[in-house]
Amino acid sequence: VGSEMCIRDRREWIEGVPMQQARPRDPRYFREALRLVRQLHARDLVHNDLAKEPNWLVTPEGLPALVDFQLAMHAPRRGRLFRALAHDDVRHLLKHKRSYLPERLTARQRRVLATPSLVTRVWRATGKRLYVFVTRRLLRWSDREGAGDRHL
Repeated sequence: VGSEMCIRDRREWIEGVPMQQARPRDPRYFREALRLVRQLHARDLVHNDLAKEPNWLVTPEGLPALVDFQLAMHAPRRGRLFRALAHDDVRHLLKHKRSYLPERLTARQRRVLATPSLVTRVWRATGKRLYVFVTRRLLRWSDREGAGDRHL
């Protein structure tokens, strides 16, 4: 999904470079990325996997695009779970902004970064440890697509 919000139910190529390779430093990229996430949420969708830099592309025009909607969720009722996951979508984007343009974070954005949702806090305390143990220790697999360090 590029910054001109267009949702399709098919797979197609999006021209772009993964965030960790493009290393975006243009404030416009992050403004448009936030707009893109808000448009997604306005359509009652949460991406649910924006912590991964490979899910963010930088298009040839320098704009953001999103890929990998396998964990996305549609929630037309927008209950507590949706709101918590939407908060985390924004928080994950801001973590990337903090990596590339920390001086451009607003006070409000720093507060969002400092307040992970209950869903995230529970995941960190329980599921994440098991996930890391199974993927990295047992399977010897790193989940950093596009980073060139995946071992099988």
